[in-house]
Amino acid sequence: MISWLKLTSFGGIVVTAPAAAAITAWLMMGRAWRLAAWWWVLFIGGMALVVATKIAFIGWGLGIRVLDFTGISGHAMRATAVYPVLFYLVLLRTAPLVRMLGVTTGFGVAIAIDISRVVIHAHSISETVAGCVLGGLISLVFLRSAASLKAFPVSRGVLAAGLLAVVAASCLKPVPTERWIEDVALALAGHDQPFTRIGWKPRSVHFQSY
Repeated sequence: MISWLKLTSFGGIVVTAPAAAAITAWLMMGRAWRLAAWWWVLFIGGMALVVATKIAFIGWGLGIRVLDFTGISGHAMRATAVYPVLFYLVLLRTAPLVRMLGVTTGFGVAIAIDISRVVIHAHSISETVAGCVLGGLISLVFLRSAASLKAFPVSRGVLAAGLLAVVAASCLKPVPTERWIEDVALALAGHDQPFTRIGWKPRSVHFQSY
């Protein structure tokens, strides 16, 4: 049985960012240029909002103490945005019911990843729910826009290679994006130490992987 730590790795940026790029490339292969651009706007916009909330807390202590909220979970946002869309495109040439089941499965995978963030104590429930809602909105808005997308042929070899790439990427060492965000936040705020959840005041801390 897959462990929670292994499951959470599928929401990491080393997996989901290439997957998001693959979705863009896939749409471009089908000459869906505007849809590809729209997907990128939605995904990058979601990423920007995640980073903004983290910088706001790390640099200035802006959060919601009663909800234990210090920033939107990036893992939860990316997983819920990427996997439903990925399943939809993989099943684009199948019957509508099959595509719907695929999207549902994508959401199921994403929610399992979201739950893992709470189980391993990487995020609070409020932070994970915020990421799940944001990612869900991104995927639903995109899928609504893609409702009229015509099916286009994709080699099974390409699909297999893509799936293998996702699994392989989940085994890579996490990128220290949380440390990079901390550095940016401290530079912008002019502080020597970040705000942390404990005490809601500047204090040295080891961050989880973004």
